[in-house]
Amino acid sequence: MSSFADQLKSEIARIARKEMRAETKALKKANAQYRADIAALKRRLADTERAMARLAKGAGKSAARSKAEASEEASPAQGLRFRVAGFASLRQKLGLSAADMGKLIGVSAQSVYHWETGKARPRASQLAAIAAVRKLGKREVAARLATGS
Repeated sequence: MSSFADQLKSEIARIARKEMRAETKALKKANAQYRADIAALKRRLADTERAMARLAKGAGKSAARSKAEASEEASPAQGLRFRVAGFASLRQKLGLSAADMGKLIGVSAQSVYHWETGKARPRASQLAAIAAVRKLGKREVAARLATGS
């Protein structure tokens, strides 16, 4: 009878080990995933802290810079956009040469040419002058060119 009891005990122990192996395998897999997630979160936290340190370091510089820029941004050129095709069509609509358009805006004919070809972009002060010309008609443009202003 002891051999039957021994066999039963060994069979129960084998089945228990098999079940425990399956359970621990799932736990080990979950544990590995948790560790990977924690490592990724630590990396993201470190990146975020570095970015915040850079921003805090640059905040002192940008505060002084923003005060200077605030006075410059109060100019009338704020919010003006420039499109190459729009500028070229404006000049054609007014029937002006590049030199005449340059005289109206206060730049050279070469600058007008570079703006129209997309090789350069006008400065903020020049954008304001372009916006002023945009509001003029052909007669007003001719009168301004005739008076030289």
